[in-house]
Amino acid sequence: MTQGLLDLIAQELQLKRSQVKGTVKLLDEENTVPFIARYRKEITGGLDETQIREIEERVKYLRNLEKRKEEVIRLIDEQDKLTEELENKIRKAKILQEVEDLYRPYKQKRETRATRAREKGLEPLAELIWEQALVEGDLAELAREYLDPELELETIEDVYQGARDIIAEWISDDAGIRKEIRKISFAKGMITSRAKAEELDETGKYELYYDYQEPVKKVPPHRILALNRGEKEEILQVKVLAPEEEILELIKKAVITNSKSIFLDELISALEDAYKRLIAPSIEREIRNSLTDRAEEHAIEVFARNLRALLLQPPLRGHVVMGIDPGYRTGSKVCVVEPTGKLLATATIYPHPPQQKVAEAKEIVKEMIGQYGVSSIAIGNGTASRETEFFIAEVIRENTQGSVNYTIVNEAGASVYSASEVAREEFPELDVAMRGAISIARRLQDPLAELVKIDPKSIGVGLYQHDINPNRLEESLQKVVESVVNYVGVDLNTVSPSLLQYVAGINSSVARNIVKHREENGPFRTREELKNVYRLGDKTFTQAAGFLRISNGEDPLANTPIHPESYQAARGLLKSLNFSVEDIKSGDRLAELRKELKKVDLESMAEELGVGLPTLKDIIAALSQPGRDPRDKLPKPLFRTDILTLEDLKTDMILQGTVRNVVDFGAFVDIGVKEDGLVHISELSHNYIEDPLDVVQVGDIVSVRILDVDRRRKRISLSMKL
Repeated sequence: MTQGLLDLIAQELQLKRSQVKGTVKLLDEENTVPFIARYRKEITGGLDETQIREIEERVKYLRNLEKRKEEVIRLIDEQDKLTEELENKIRKAKILQEVEDLYRPYKQKRETRATRAREKGLEPLAELIWEQALVEGDLAELAREYLDPELELETIEDVYQGARDIIAEWISDDAGIRKEIRKISFAKGMITSRAKAEELDETGKYELYYDYQEPVKKVPPHRILALNRGEKEEILQVKVLAPEEEILELIKKAVITNSKSIFLDELISALEDAYKRLIAPSIEREIRNSLTDRAEEHAIEVFARNLRALLLQPPLRGHVVMGIDPGYRTGSKVCVVEPTGKLLATATIYPHPPQQKVAEAKEIVKEMIGQYGVSSIAIGNGTASRETEFFIAEVIRENTQGSVNYTIVNEAGASVYSASEVAREEFPELDVAMRGAISIARRLQDPLAELVKIDPKSIGVGLYQHDINPNRLEESLQKVVESVVNYVGVDLNTVSPSLLQYVAGINSSVARNIVKHREENGPFRTREELKNVYRLGDKTFTQAAGFLRISNGEDPLANTPIHPESYQAARGLLKSLNFSVEDIKSGDRLAELRKELKKVDLESMAEELGVGLPTLKDIIAALSQPGRDPRDKLPKPLFRTDILTLEDLKTDMILQGTVRNVVDFGAFVDIGVKEDGLVHISELSHNYIEDPLDVVQVGDIVSVRILDVDRRRKRISLSMKL
């Protein structure tokens, strides 16, 4: 990568050049982003994953830009039309659009009105008009020599129309003119929509856009996606209106050099045609594409932040959990799983219509609770969820003396998992619905381990995710999952292939090989044993080892995020403080160690051990909390033993709830009734809020006040301003 490009990225991202240079080198050596962020802080200057990914994206863009520049220069040179001035302009271009604008006049075009006019020999006349030198003369006389019925040039107007077509294309291909028009259109354009087929909008969800306009530069992302969807469903007609008169004046100033030319009217007609027929539709497409790109980028960011929060929900450790996938006709599927997620029992109950076998269902549930020591019940929030919640609350009241509680689990994507190959491999003998119940139970026990089995866009915490470019969405969400998995770390001896494949450096085939090796040879005792796994080489080991934990292995350091390459430094640190690695397993010795670690002179110790300061700080943090799961510090799920209905809700009632989704206009909160309530962005805080995600995130337990209950539309308005 050239020095100039490194400087440009450093300037854009407000980083030191050395940070960018070191990061690019590491990326070029095929190191993964989580590995670089966690274990190469000395080289990157402590950049986090977000900053490293920004560098990665800019490097990719700029390299593609340089590649395109060389391609364009070659293509123009092959036409013998490359000048030194043009080449310099192309090389200095900072965005792809500038390069394409400069290439536009030389691009091989499909047949146009201008190409047909050239074929008829009208280019000399077009050049004469363009030069604007003639101030006297007969327009008709000048055109007569071009008349030729065989070429469909039967009238003077036919001749001038052809010449105007050539001039219009010249104007349209002028990079400078297009750049200025683009700037004005973005700055002063209005996006408008009107109802095209109102009768197709049965629920009236597009009413806001039946007669709508808003400045292009102000329209928020969620409205762009709504307009796009309404247009796609042929309910709306959407257009971009630019300030036409101002733009035409701009073109006149750029094109007209002699107002006394006899061709002035022809030139004005040509430039008006250039804008209305060629430039305006093209710029409108650019604006719509740019707005859509921006809206998709924003929606993906919202989805990614929600997904990250959801994946980081704390696990419910040590609980035997009952999972229930509610249903009517085919019954509710019930399962019990032990704390490790292993399936213990299954049953199908029919407490709801049409069978209404309530007493029998209660007996089955009570027996399973008693036999397996169930302490928590996870109920899916789909069909019949409300009725199942009533049923379970009644069972708890009647029989368990407060020893069991329940929570509602968002089952979005559970059906996707149930029908997947992963689910079939895990439970080939069970039907799809029962697999769904197991997924619901496991989501409560370890959300991350279970949710990674599902296509991220099916998890249901996004905004218009089905309107977004699926490739862009998938790429972004895969990065979120990868980031979370490596942030948390995984237990090498219990992790599933679904989770393992997101660990830095490990792909799906290597993940399967690791699990196969574990099954054939027993649990891993050391991280070094990974090198015996088929097709797991030194490169993969280096990338992955620090993120893989062994809780009961031969070396206690394997239960920390300390990388094997730093084991020597970690042992040296412990030895200097008169401790051993075994002491990090002992409660009393660990407490003493923590006190001593706080006293360490970081700079002199780093020098003594031969490691960088960031690495030493990470080693100290890891030794202080071996086996720590960063999710444990987050709020636990909200459990209930009783139930509310929509009819129970009163204005100003204050309740606790769980944030289920965060979007541009607010947050949806589960307060224990069937419908989630909405806290509008204006009700999130007494202070001005620009982004709801600055205040709440998925999984937060929040206190809310009831503002209004619309029982007919089943809508609940909430406020966090208590």
